Amino acid sequence: MCGIVGLFLKDQSLAPQLGNMLTDMLITMTDRGPDSAGIAIYGEETGGKTKMTLQSPNPKDDFAGLAEELGQHLGLVVSQTDNDTHSVLDVPAGQFEAARAALAEIRPSVRIMSRGEMLEIYKEVGLPKDVAARFDISSMSGTHGIGHTRMATESAVTTMGAHPFNTGPDQCLVHNGSLSNHNSLRRKLRREGVVIQTENDTEVGAAYLTWKMMNGATLGEALESSLEDLDGFFTFVVGTKDGFGVVRDPIACKPAVMAETDQYVAFGSEYRALVNLPGIEDARVWEPEPATVYFWSHNDSPTTTEKAA
Repeated sequence: MCGIVGLFLKDQSLAPQLGNMLTDMLITMTDRGPDSAGIAIYGEETGGKTKMTLQSPNPKDDFAGLAEELGQHLGLVVSQTDNDTHSVLDVPAGQFEAARAALAEIRPSVRIMSRGEMLEIYKEVGLPKDVAARFDISSMSGTHGIGHTRMATESAVTTMGAHPFNTGPDQCLVHNGSLSNHNSLRRKLRREGVVIQTENDTEVGAAYLTWKMMNGATLGEALESSLEDLDGFFTFVVGTKDGFGVVRDPIACKPAVMAETDQYVAFGSEYRALVNLPGIEDARVWEPEPATVYFWSHNDSPTTTEKAA
């Protein structure tokens, strides 16, 4: 039993409130998972650069002079913004793999939480209210975001085991449920060259979607394929650079509710996560259907719903 929230803004005048609204939504879900929590924020584009959100158990030592040292290692200019146990580096576009390899050499205890042009992920062990306050999530602005509070079932309670998981540029996933074929699928995906850092089943779900899209699938097609290839019970909420997707397995035993207005689309494991959103009393509220892919994109029509075969 975990708690999931998501918010996709149609009305960009709400962008300065995104972090505050997501924080409130996630705190409401605390009793669904008190082990760890995390939030992914899609903020302002970096303009030809890649954001790398890092985490360290020893940030004072690991982050000191990191941008300068990494820049010297790569022969590039790197900028750095620290936030408690996390730090966001901006590296030139196309340099992520080189930066990843350099970090493994010069700061081996640092872990990469996310990368992309817009995405930042902040997650730690602890209650949602404490994790959100630690990183001042409520002050963050953006176009969309997702969050998760965890009750661990498949792996240890650690920062790396917390959601969201990022396995591709500007792509992340949160999950309520359990995947039973994650071990065999993890081995397959690693053979295909997909980087998977943990033994968590949710990261395998995220990596599966990355792999499908690496091979030409759209997110909608990847989510449809997941209904055939992933065994277990799951509700997925996925973020991409452009949008926000939802899918539930064919049994759909994990709770989910959605709401849509002219200003936003929202997701919560329970309706109480949505009650403080502006205009919720006039929203269209529904339970997403089993084996159905829902996706909203800033680049396409406001709402796309595809029924899986």
